[in-house]
Amino acid sequence: MSIDRPVELDLMARMEPVRLLAAYEEVSPMPVWPEFLEGQACIPQSPPDHGHSEAVMSLFLQFRSAAVPHVGTGNGYRCTDRTGATTALLIPDLYVKRRKPTRADEAHYTAHPGWYPIAMLALVGEVTSTNHETDTGPKFRTYAAGIPLYVLIDRHSKTAHCYTDPVLPGDDPTEAYYATDTKVTLGDPLLLPSPYPTLDTAPFVTG
Repeated sequence: MSIDRPVELDLMARMEPVRLLAAYEEVSPMPVWPEFLEGQACIPQSPPDHGHSEAVMSLFLQFRSAAVPHVGTGNGYRCTDRTGATTALLIPDLYVKRRKPTRADEAHYTAHPGWYPIAMLALVGEVTSTNHETDTGPKFRTYAAGIPLYVLIDRHSKTAHCYTDPVLPGDDPTEAYYATDTKVTLGDPLLLPSPYPTLDTAPFVTG
C-alpha cells in the first residue's frame, strides 16, 4: 500500500528554486538563510555559532586590509545551466567580485529577487560550522563549476585550503572539482595566488 505525499510537499518539490527558498523564509519561525544545492534546499539546522561569525569577520578583514577590491559578505548568488534554469543558490561566507554590479547584474537581481549572477565572482570563501559536509561536498562541487578560487577554513579538520584550477569534465556540475588543493594546518600561513594576501590562519584555531 502506497502512502500519498502531502500536496504541499509535492508543490514545493516542483517549485522554482528562488520561489522555494522564499517560501521557506516566509514560514520559518526564526531567521534563516536557505540555499539550494544539487537539487535540494539546504536549511541550516541551527544558527552559526559565535566562533563562526568571528572567523568570517577575521577572513573578511584580512582581505580588506590587503586592499582587495570588491570583497564582501552577505549577498546571494545564482547558478544556471545552459537553458538558464536555476541549478544552485548560494550565500558564500565571503566573496570577491570581478566588478561592481552592472545594470545587467541589477536586472538579474530584480528578476530573481535576492540573487546576483554567480559569474560576478572571482573568489569565494567559506568557514565551516555544523555544515562542514556541505562546504566540502555540494558547495565544493558547485563552486568548482565556475569559480576560479575557493578558500575553505575547515574548522572540523583543522585545515585551511586554497582550491584552484577548477575542472568541469562534462555538462554535469556535480562532477566538477578543483585540480589543485594548497592545504595547511590551521595556525600556518596559507599562500593565495596574486593579487590576494597570504592568510594568517592562526585566528581560526580553536581549542
